[in-house]
Amino acid sequence: MMGHTHAMTGAIAWLGLAPPLAALPLLNESSRFIETGIMATALSPAELIAGAIICAGAAMLPDLDHPSATIAQTFGPVTWGLSKLVAWISGGHRGATHSLAFAVALGFGAHWLASTYPIGRDIMVVLLIGLALRAIGVGIPGNKIGSVLINIGMTAGLYAVFMSLGVGYAWLGLAVGVGCLIHVVGDCMTERGCPVLWPLGAKFVLPWKIGIKTGRKFEQKILAPLLSVAIIGLLFWRLAPV
Repeated sequence: MMGHTHAMTGAIAWLGLAPPLAALPLLNESSRFIETGIMATALSPAELIAGAIICAGAAMLPDLDHPSATIAQTFGPVTWGLSKLVAWISGGHRGATHSLAFAVALGFGAHWLASTYPIGRDIMVVLLIGLALRAIGVGIPGNKIGSVLINIGMTAGLYAVFMSLGVGYAWLGLAVGVGCLIHVVGDCMTERGCPVLWPLGAKFVLPWKIGIKTGRKFEQKILAPLLSVAIIGLLFWRLAPV
């Protein structure tokens, strides 16, 4: 699947799964109480939206094993070099990073970072927002420098807005884990499948797969608009007054 498809499915997964999980002990609130002084047992509208964007960015992380993928091109030589290293360590594209173990490890790692090192948490949040914006095509076609500047400006703006609205990040690990997992599920719907149970080498393809071929007309002309409608619908449903 292409980057924008992964990002949109990440946002959809968050909007669908996060609210029912908001009452879990890890999410509801020792850390947000420390940050804001306000106890909460559900995600605020701002946290729901912030989580959707961050989960969309996290849904790009498994493709760090592919030097030509969107994520590898996002921050220039830094992410490209990191991608080459990850590809070598993980055994190439659709290796270790496309597995349940990777999603769980990154989810718990992000949760630990969010609860232990606020600066590290904030850096991760900013990077994931930037990845999400890059994935959905924010920028100027054909102008890399202009696109980078727009991405930086919008990322900084969104982060500042979330800060002003008192967004807490006790749920960061969940957003990262869900984003990585939904990426794997999406790639299991393609013809190549994924080694979900890595280090076992078997590639899993969902039995109800529709045989998506990355970058073809179905993904760009049909699937992308359907996912966009789903995101809008879920936002209206989750944010509508009770």
